[in-house]
Amino acid sequence: MNLAKYLLFKYLRFDKTQPFITLSAVLAFLGVSVGLMVLIVAMAIMNGFDKEFERKLFTMNYPITIMSPFKGNINDELVENLKNNFQHLKFSPFISTQVIVKGTNNLEGGVIFGIKSSDEKQINSVINDALKDTELKDYEILIGQGLKNELALSENEKVTLIFTKADPSGFALIPKMKRFDIKTSFSSGLIAYDKAYSYTSIEALAKILDYQPNHYDGVHVYSKNPFEDIKSLEQSLPMGLRAIGWWQQNGNFFSALQLEKRALFIVLMLIILVASLNIISSLLMTVMNRRQEIALLLALGATKSEIKKSFFMQGIVIGGSGIIFGIILGLFGVWLLSNFNIVNLPADVYGSSKLPMELSIADFAMIVIGAILIVAFSSFYPAKKATQIDVLNTLRNE
Repeated sequence: MNLAKYLLFKYLRFDKTQPFITLSAVLAFLGVSVGLMVLIVAMAIMNGFDKEFERKLFTMNYPITIMSPFKGNINDELVENLKNNFQHLKFSPFISTQVIVKGTNNLEGGVIFGIKSSDEKQINSVINDALKDTELKDYEILIGQGLKNELALSENEKVTLIFTKADPSGFALIPKMKRFDIKTSFSSGLIAYDKAYSYTSIEALAKILDYQPNHYDGVHVYSKNPFEDIKSLEQSLPMGLRAIGWWQQNGNFFSALQLEKRALFIVLMLIILVASLNIISSLLMTVMNRRQEIALLLALGATKSEIKKSFFMQGIVIGGSGIIFGIILGLFGVWLLSNFNIVNLPADVYGSSKLPMELSIADFAMIVIGAILIVAFSSFYPAKKATQIDVLNTLRNE
């Protein structure tokens, strides 16, 4: 056994004369472990919320939306051409307008979409789950669960919609109103959509808004790879039309989430940094306590690199074992929170009552690499300090 390994095992053993050195090493081990566990669990929660919101927005905002600056500027011919040219994509034309939904005692604003039920169910799982095997007929409406609860509505009841389009009446213009039969309700998991969105047949809304037959405001597009497909769509669209991705419609929201995630990572990494200070203090106490032994070893021919290596390895063992134990605790915590309903969340706020957990490989790698770097730097200074002992003065005075 070489000198570095011998000193490593010797100084890691419990010293009855200096128990606080061992206690400091144990505290450093626990500090790194707990800090890493907290960081792994926190990043898994943050990433899980990001992915959960992304899935919800992906469904309700659609991967890609083809829009025109003019109402009713998209026709069946364009939709059919898109279906023929992009057979791996799914298209659902729509008409949309703002409305006021009138309940018994109150009013709620929102947006109503005129859709072809058969097309929309193929690209929107929320609509598909709500309608199942049925379709929206003339003047039937599909409303969100939040709006239904807000206005105290029930299925098969009639509801009055007030449109922004005005009709002439005598010497004045009055908003157009129409009564719809409530078909059923949907629940997207996000209260903002459940209170604002409603759906009816495209034929019914076209009659109300005086659209020409088979003319639409836009087309919802389903794509498994929207970041690539949007480029091809933009090149094939006529002048004046544009394709918008869901990430462009919610860019500020996801930028805020990413900023919050980075800030949380930095703050929690400081926990590991604070815990690593115990590694420095433990090694420095060992160096100070073993000055005479170190000076004697140097006088007998031990090299400074061997002394430095022994103390550096001691810090790596303490911090490395803490990292390994912290990873085990963190992954166990992620598994525990993922499989058992320990934390209940309000579904109308977070979109899910279950705590979402999703730890990405990139986040996990950043956590482990960051912890290793902190432990390595914390071990380097005491190891270097051990080689700067004045051999003559130490042996003479001590």
